[in-house]
Amino acid sequence: MSSKVTSIGLKGLEGYRVQVEVQVKDGIETMIIVGLPDASVKESKERVSAALHSLGFSLVDMKVTINLSPAEQKKNGPLFDLAIAVAVLKSGNFLKELIPQDSGFIGALSLDGSILPVEGMLAAILAAKKLQLDKLFLPYDPMIPNIEIPGLELVYIETLQDVIDVLRGQQLLTFTRPQKKRVEIQPVLRNFNQIIGHDVAKRALEIAASGEHFVLMDGPPGCGKSLLAETFQSNIPPLSKEGQLEKISLYQIAGASYHDPAQPPFRHPHHSASSVSVIGGGTSPKPGEVSLAHRGILFLGELGEFSKKTLDMLRQPLENKTVTISRVHSTVTYPANFIFIAAMNPCPCGYFGSSDHYCSCTDKQIKTYKNRVSGPILDRFDILLTLKAVNLKGHYVQDIESSNDIKKRVISAREIQYNRYGKEICNGSVPFEQLIQSSPLTSEQQNDLQQVSSKEGLSNRVQIKIIRLARTIADINGEDLISDQDLMEAMALRKLILPSSLSLLGEEKNPFIDKLH
Repeated sequence: MSSKVTSIGLKGLEGYRVQVEVQVKDGIETMIIVGLPDASVKESKERVSAALHSLGFSLVDMKVTINLSPAEQKKNGPLFDLAIAVAVLKSGNFLKELIPQDSGFIGALSLDGSILPVEGMLAAILAAKKLQLDKLFLPYDPMIPNIEIPGLELVYIETLQDVIDVLRGQQLLTFTRPQKKRVEIQPVLRNFNQIIGHDVAKRALEIAASGEHFVLMDGPPGCGKSLLAETFQSNIPPLSKEGQLEKISLYQIAGASYHDPAQPPFRHPHHSASSVSVIGGGTSPKPGEVSLAHRGILFLGELGEFSKKTLDMLRQPLENKTVTISRVHSTVTYPANFIFIAAMNPCPCGYFGSSDHYCSCTDKQIKTYKNRVSGPILDRFDILLTLKAVNLKGHYVQDIESSNDIKKRVISAREIQYNRYGKEICNGSVPFEQLIQSSPLTSEQQNDLQQVSSKEGLSNRVQIKIIRLARTIADINGEDLISDQDLMEAMALRKLILPSSLSLLGEEKNPFIDKLH
């Protein structure tokens, strides 16, 4: 007798329908699994056989063949244990009731018939909705937040016997269990009112947070690069419900811990980290730091110390907002939409251009150090900041603006962008055609930008980034159109406003430019 039961497979965060087909024939007791199973899936036959035996269902004199379809997709993990067990019960004539094809089954089996949660369950739940399943049987996982998905009934079960009872029409008692309390110490976010000076950098980071722009900070050791980057996350608004689910799904698949689901992630890998740990990969591809930073911040300190291979591999996620990892049997894509913040010293010793320390590096050493970061990577930064050490004399802490005040402006600017584009997307990543259609430059502004670009030898990518920056500055200022002042400030953030360039944009004064100089 043959039977089919629906389950869900995962390729990264993307789920697909898996038909578990089981055929039971008379013969020597054996169980064979086909359909490109990995080692953990092949071991399912032992878990399923023991679980069925513990419930009194014997497979003596039965030859069981299990096919996981589609056969060309490699199957990973114990996610299919429950579906296999239900299909075996149906094929072995232990279960007479009809199993609906619009009901899915996921979960790992214990030898006593208990059903255990597995990695990637939240991603599987979201995939079940996209696959238009009506009902999903799954174990309860206290690490997953209580969610209600319209059109999808989640049936939480503890044992295989619970599944049999539900399929036979018996009422399952309401399964409730308190959420697992987290014992991790919640990180204390820094506040910009604790940072003295760096007014230009704070303004630039506010713009970066508002439009999701990338920032590269350059300066001597101890000038505040890491401090600014770590405080930057206090400017980022909390994640939406959809963002929280994506974050939890990625961290579950990676087996990484997290704190508050609503807090945008902040990832700070060391420069000795391998390219696989940063980008993602492995035999069974797992998310890397760029994916764990999804909807948050990726901070690379000492950018020049990262390997050239790792930095060049960043090009795809920085441009496409995704990471694609190809292996022999499958290709996995993970999201990687983050704000990229990087910092580096001006030279190997760190004191080139400093008025307080003597630089011991030769011109060749400085050039070699700078060349570690390739032109294509530098092109992908929206904002270039050169920081200097701050003289603490004459500064008053009580006069410094707090992160809460900055965050209010960031949220307001983002709401303007969401309303303009009709979805949750910012100026830093919206398609350029949509950006320029909603916010066209005047002919004079186009001419000015073209003249400066020709003079400085800018690529088309950098010119587009300047327009994106200008649009974000206009949103912060509450302007419908990009003004000349906004364009000036955007070019100043790319270090393009020089005394010789100001005449190209008129004689109007900009307080930001005055501070910069």
